[in-house]
Amino acid sequence: MAQLFETIKRISGLAHKKNSRQTHKFSTFGGVFTPTLLTILGAVMYLRTGWVVGNAGLGGALLIIILANAITISTGLSISSVATNIRVQAGGAFSIISQSLGLEVGGSVSVPFYFAQSVAVAFYIFAFSEGWQRIFPQHPQLLVVLASFAVAFIIALISADLAVRIQYVILTIIFVSLFAIFLAAFTVFGGTGFTENPQLWGSFQDGNFWYVFAVFFPAVTGILAGVNMSGDLKDPRESIPKGMLSAIAVSILVYAGLAFWLSRVATPHELLTNMTIVVDKSLSPPIVLAGILAATFSSALTSLVGAPRVLQAIAAHGVLPNGKAFARETNSGEPRPAMYITGGIALVSLAFGLLSGGLNAIAPLMTMFFLITYAVLNGVVLLEQSLQLVSFRPLFRVPRIVPSIGLVGSLFVMFLINPAFSLVALVIIVVIYAYLSRRRLSAPWSDVRSGLFVTVAEWAAQQVSKLPTSQERAWSANLLVPAQSTEAVLGSYRFIKTLTFPRGSVRLVGLYPPGQQNQVAGLVTMSKDFSRDNVFSWVTLLETEDFTKGLQISIDVLHSVFFRPNIIFLPVVTGVEESTLQAILARAQANEMGAILFAPHPVIHLGREHTINVWIREQSPNWEVGLRLSNLDLALLLAYKVKNNWNGHINLITIVSDPAEKENGENFLAQLIRLGRMPKHTSAIVKVGTLPNFLPQAPLADLNIFGLQKQVDTDFIDRMVTVTNAPCIFVRDSGTESALA
Repeated sequence: MAQLFETIKRISGLAHKKNSRQTHKFSTFGGVFTPTLLTILGAVMYLRTGWVVGNAGLGGALLIIILANAITISTGLSISSVATNIRVQAGGAFSIISQSLGLEVGGSVSVPFYFAQSVAVAFYIFAFSEGWQRIFPQHPQLLVVLASFAVAFIIALISADLAVRIQYVILTIIFVSLFAIFLAAFTVFGGTGFTENPQLWGSFQDGNFWYVFAVFFPAVTGILAGVNMSGDLKDPRESIPKGMLSAIAVSILVYAGLAFWLSRVATPHELLTNMTIVVDKSLSPPIVLAGILAATFSSALTSLVGAPRVLQAIAAHGVLPNGKAFARETNSGEPRPAMYITGGIALVSLAFGLLSGGLNAIAPLMTMFFLITYAVLNGVVLLEQSLQLVSFRPLFRVPRIVPSIGLVGSLFVMFLINPAFSLVALVIIVVIYAYLSRRRLSAPWSDVRSGLFVTVAEWAAQQVSKLPTSQERAWSANLLVPAQSTEAVLGSYRFIKTLTFPRGSVRLVGLYPPGQQNQVAGLVTMSKDFSRDNVFSWVTLLETEDFTKGLQISIDVLHSVFFRPNIIFLPVVTGVEESTLQAILARAQANEMGAILFAPHPVIHLGREHTINVWIREQSPNWEVGLRLSNLDLALLLAYKVKNNWNGHINLITIVSDPAEKENGENFLAQLIRLGRMPKHTSAIVKVGTLPNFLPQAPLADLNIFGLQKQVDTDFIDRMVTVTNAPCIFVRDSGTESALA
């Protein structure tokens, strides 16, 4: 087989030097214009345009042609715009979408699009066989299908250059057949002339306007045939706009001219009942039959050349699991493994069609994937225009209405043609996107997703600034975690995650003496670890000679940012001075920031991570549960978050000195549980006595939460850890949170 390929290449003058891919690229005409035009001027042009005119009349047919091409023109203009803004690499639409919306979106759209192209080969081969059997009815369909597929596949397998050269011949045949059609209107050339007055508006006997439109629309698809060759073009930025738009323009003239010709040479009845009317009314029926065969064969050949290049690009970026083998290519740049897979898919589709009597049952689904690709391409341009990023400065600019028409039109036609298949196609793409998102693909380029979210965040920030400042209903734990070393945070990592997951955030502030940044350099990695654990995280490294002053400045500065921290998290370590803690907490309180002093147990750490004791001071004589609790809101909110992440149990504990207050305390805790919507089975414990006497008898807990008084007492903190034999946190409200909101 290899020797056969080389022999054919030598005969056709296509033998390349090694690595000739670097020097041999296609021009606008051969690489974009020809395959695009040949795909548009396909079997539908010859066999369905007459039916459209018969149903809709000349005026209705022209309106259908205009509306259908409005979508393809808009999509073509959108593709042209984005193609002049980025370096379009191999894969065509996959490259464009991925560079804008990421590999996940590019892959989820392009994988089904690739399969649609591969299966489309079978449709074109069957159309070719039908035309062939009209000429040679004695030839069995199986033989015609397999032989035509084999010829097309061998041509595509040898080289894209050979396929392009053959497409030049096919293009010539198609235009000669069109001349044979149009010249039939001129008696001077031996034609019959125009015999009928055109019917301007038809009776739509076979269906309403939109049904006829849906049947015709696939005729104008195929504008991505040339875009798929992007990796083999000399200058994609120039060739894609010129080749694609000129092909669309020529095809519009051809379809409009053919509709006018058909309306004048045949009656509506003939147009509705004779699908080969262009053959019968032409100047030379054999030439037109040759054109039909050439059109269908070229469409199959174009798909066999373009689809493997899409697969190769998809595989090269790791979208397919274990698919790197499909990214390989020969020395001359041919994606041979991808071609084998494409040929296999097409062959299976042919077998399915032969056994089931055709592929019409799944034809609409294939069309859906083409239209979704068009919709996403228009959406890319509309999104980039709307974001107004400085990176979007295409050399070919289009007004915003253009991608809007393409986007809305593509989605409209999808559901017009077949709503059920439209939903199926969308579900398939969503499932693929979900799968690719979990794989965390890495692209060699940046995309606009960050710009999109930044724009949304800026808009949200503007809207929030217009609202009342209270955000009690939207509260989440956003921690400011200062550190003088990476190790100082490492020991608290799991607990910090427990406090902030799922909607909180962590802002790490590394404060280091001059020239000793290495002490906190590991915080950058730790911030990434938080992000991987689905906790939003930032890191800031600040050089300062005084830790306390540096932290106070950080608190002041961060108070004005939009996503500001609302809690300062400070581990209490041996030897820390009370004055230092007091100064930091005072600055935090002045900036409406809550506080958590974390006193870990030196041996037990967080134990079983199950039970949380919340110690509530006696509220007598006023046991009323109001919207503002006395330094209790943050403690309850944190207990709730820890309980959810630990799947644990909460004990609310209060100690009263007067037995007469016990009932008041029990009622208070019951109301607190009810109004605070605390988790089911939260326990309320009220004891008479004093804290030192009851602590040894308290329920064993994995975390104790105490209120933090105005004056920090480190001896009391150490004593609580020892007596409870568990880690403790000491909490102070900021005044902006509410456990009852």
